[in-house]
Amino acid sequence: MQIRYSPSQTEYPTLSTEQLRASFLVESLFRPGQVELVYTDADRGILGSALPTDAPLKLTADAELRAAFFCERRELGILNLGGAGTVTVDGRNYEVGKLDCLYVGRGSREIVFSSREPASPAAFYLLSYPAHAVFPTTLARQADAAAVELGTAADANRRTIYKYIHPGGIKSCQLVMGFTRLAEGAVWNTMPPHTHTRRSEIYIYFDLGPDRRVMHFMGTPQQTRHLVVADRQAVISPSWSIHCGCGTGAYTFCWGMGGENQAFDDMDAAPLASLR
Repeated sequence: MQIRYSPSQTEYPTLSTEQLRASFLVESLFRPGQVELVYTDADRGILGSALPTDAPLKLTADAELRAAFFCERRELGILNLGGAGTVTVDGRNYEVGKLDCLYVGRGSREIVFSSREPASPAAFYLLSYPAHAVFPTTLARQADAAAVELGTAADANRRTIYKYIHPGGIKSCQLVMGFTRLAEGAVWNTMPPHTHTRRSEIYIYFDLGPDRRVMHFMGTPQQTRHLVVADRQAVISPSWSIHCGCGTGAYTFCWGMGGENQAFDDMDAAPLASLR
């Protein structure tokens, strides 16, 4: 397990491009036949991936967790970005297709990932936060998600937000999770941007072509920077940072939050005129 410590607002302006990427961008996910995990001190979140090919992959508790099993004190959200696959939780199989979401509750002891077709493997994106309460493991299909259409073609930000794990959907302790898909011709997400002091957020961008990129904007509203993000790369966004982006074409991204509350609209807006 890799461990990331987030620079403070005071340290952030001094970072070089390489240091900024090393602190906030996760580039090494989705290696075939491996489970990869990154722990961040931002609300003690863990993001990761499981890409099973010829053999199933088991999610274990690395030594850093000081736990008998991964979900001993944690809850876990799983979004499949690839081919059809199966997640087995304590002996029960859940068939998870592309863009289906599985919530795994605290106390689940054994979690195993497998692909239906090794040549077209499942690509399970993982997001976990500590949990002090137990909620049932629940599978939701894309058709089950609460879908909200936002934006306009004129503003190049037509998009659909799919909410999976939230107070009105799959119940959880603190994890909130879903994904946003931009319409063809749209490139902007989360505009105008915002912060939410009570929660950190993690984005993973996907379904980009190999030659496409997203410019992810971050930092304090008065001192913004950007990260150049490729397909299936993730960004850790601390509570003090804005998070918005502009792509070289349409894309999809999974957003997930953990922290003090689960109110989706708990945002501190950063008006465009205030950005620097």
